Amino acid sequence: MSTPSPADFAGQHITVAGLGVSGISAARALAGLGAHVTVVDGGDGEKQQAAARELEHWAAAQSASGKGGGGRRVGGITVRLGDGASLPEGTDLVVTSPGWKPDSPLFAAAEAAGVDVVGDVEIAWRLRGPDAAAWLGVTGTNGKTTTVRMLASILAAEGLHTTAVGNIGTPIIDVILGQGKDGERPYDVLAVELSSYQLHWAPSLRAHSAVVLNLAPDHLDWHGSMQAYAADKGRIYEGNTVACVYNVADKATEDLVREADAEEGCRAIGFTLGTPGPSQLGVVEGILVDRAFVENRQQQAQELAEISDIAPGSGTPAPHNIANALAAAALARAFGVRPAAVRDGLRAFHPDAHRIQHIAELDGVTYIDDSKATNTHAAEASLAAYEHIVWIAGGLAKGATFDELVQKSAARLRGVVLIGADRALIREALARHAPDVPVVDLDRTDTGAMPEAVREAARLAEPGDTVLLAPACASMDMFVNYNKRGEAFADAVGELTARDH
Repeated sequence: MSTPSPADFAGQHITVAGLGVSGISAARALAGLGAHVTVVDGGDGEKQQAAARELEHWAAAQSASGKGGGGRRVGGITVRLGDGASLPEGTDLVVTSPGWKPDSPLFAAAEAAGVDVVGDVEIAWRLRGPDAAAWLGVTGTNGKTTTVRMLASILAAEGLHTTAVGNIGTPIIDVILGQGKDGERPYDVLAVELSSYQLHWAPSLRAHSAVVLNLAPDHLDWHGSMQAYAADKGRIYEGNTVACVYNVADKATEDLVREADAEEGCRAIGFTLGTPGPSQLGVVEGILVDRAFVENRQQQAQELAEISDIAPGSGTPAPHNIANALAAAALARAFGVRPAAVRDGLRAFHPDAHRIQHIAELDGVTYIDDSKATNTHAAEASLAAYEHIVWIAGGLAKGATFDELVQKSAARLRGVVLIGADRALIREALARHAPDVPVVDLDRTDTGAMPEAVREAARLAEPGDTVLLAPACASMDMFVNYNKRGEAFADAVGELTARDH
């Protein structure tokens, strides 16, 4: 596949599917390159109408001022709401937002017309230019955002100009087109978080190095099967030039490396919470060590950091965050980063809210917010981090089952408080595999359920226990997103503190 230059988009008629963050970003970028853009969205609500007006006003203002990339005249933007199924006449290319399913009628129409469908990551890759920053890619079912932010912190500690982009919330196309503007130093390297959706629509992507952190069933309604989901994750390894990093504890990630068509000389690098073998990073007596990027891999190991350097001040990190740190270190070392920068970058990193976030300690009970644990795999990692737990769980199951999660975690559970629409699925798994664990089933799905859930959890907890919000479910039955759910938990803990003290 040939790689277009920015000039190749001028005059093209491009349909952008979806009026979300990535759709708006792609529409502006492509119009700025002189393309004629039609944005289609099946919704026609107030939110979509406001976004449509904003986009059209932006295009009109840019066109009137003659502001186009590289001196090109800005193309027009038309927004078509309430119809996301039919292909606009004359479309040369479809650029989709990540969430649109591959079997969407719009894409069937595009295929029938011989029109390619790609995502915004693919457009960014095509636009990056001849001397562009290298991409270090991160994907996996869980841990992507933490790992990519750890990686960016390590790269910055090395003195490299970098940023974390992609699925983390910063559209990568904006970063690519914004490089070097206003005299800003171009990026040396980008830490790129990529979802399975984005990888599905990015056929040309070829990273410097990349990692698949882990694989567990997720988004199967979108991909159609676990095999298809894994295959899309594995796309991140295609064409890697230096390192394909995999999780030694998750054989499926190593299998993806074996199946990948990487460049000649690209190495398979493992990370493990145990003692590393040659070409691996791991842990020895509380020290993160490297036996991959050293002169003599058979006999030599390089100390990188101590476990206590991972988010210092927040207590002993959970095992999955140690794994995330090892993955980030492997990618950084593949890019030539010094050991001291790995240590300094991990020390400087601070986790995002709602990811194993310590909220309070009250009467000897610790309250932890891991609202980001929106699937069973994430919840399992969270539950494994604590010895005695009162678990707050429930929400939208997204087709998940909970038997394996409960079986693995039963011995740690002091009690369980269930909330949300699909809580019965968890309750039934608890009845089968942890029948002696006390369960409080709150028959409500309003946001006011959280204070009651926290009060019930406090009642079940004993000194030394952890009250853990790790729902194993999505939040949209009760909250706008997992952030709001976590904020409600923190507020409820605050109310508990104020009431009792």
